[in-house]
Amino acid sequence: MRFLRNIFIAFTVMSGVALSYGRAMAQEAHGADSIPLHAVVVGRDTIPVITLAIFDVVEKMPKALRKERERWSRLRNAVYVTYPYAKSAARILKDVNGRLATMQSKRERKEYLSSKEKEMKAQFGDKLQNLSVYQGKVLMKLIDRETGQNCFEIIKELKGGFNARVWQTVAFFFGGNLKSGYDKEEDRDIEVIVQELELYQHYRAYN
Repeated sequence: MRFLRNIFIAFTVMSGVALSYGRAMAQEAHGADSIPLHAVVVGRDTIPVITLAIFDVVEKMPKALRKERERWSRLRNAVYVTYPYAKSAARILKDVNGRLATMQSKRERKEYLSSKEKEMKAQFGDKLQNLSVYQGKVLMKLIDRETGQNCFEIIKELKGGFNARVWQTVAFFFGGNLKSGYDKEEDRDIEVIVQELELYQHYRAYN
């Protein structure tokens, strides 16, 4: 209200000056460096007059809209952070399944999975540990989107049912769910952000 009152006072004063001292006049230009402009004469003084651009005075953003913007910004940030990990997970899972299909011995499969697990921990361990619980939940949904399997199914397939149940219990205590699936309708906000991200990456790749 104080801001609006100050604007009103300023325009009132300007209107009073205009009414008291006549209409704006064009000042003559003298020399190459002079710029002609409108002015009003007040006594012996010539005061420049500038017409301001029209502007709107609006209220603060409604609380509900602010909350929605915060929710969207949080989700968008989480998708941008975790989507590359989900893409990597899909690529690695495809490679692992391809290798396992060529192995007949359980021992050979076990040794391969153990070495692959160490390799992945070295490559992604610290980065994934720095994710927030919320980002972890988004990552699990994105992994399901990219692989067609939720995290519980992937662990069960590669490491066995017992390991899958253990990790499911751990995830539960941290507010997550390894069985979290991805539904384009239910998770349509995530889908919109993923499409935005893929379009951005495609644009960068060809420009």
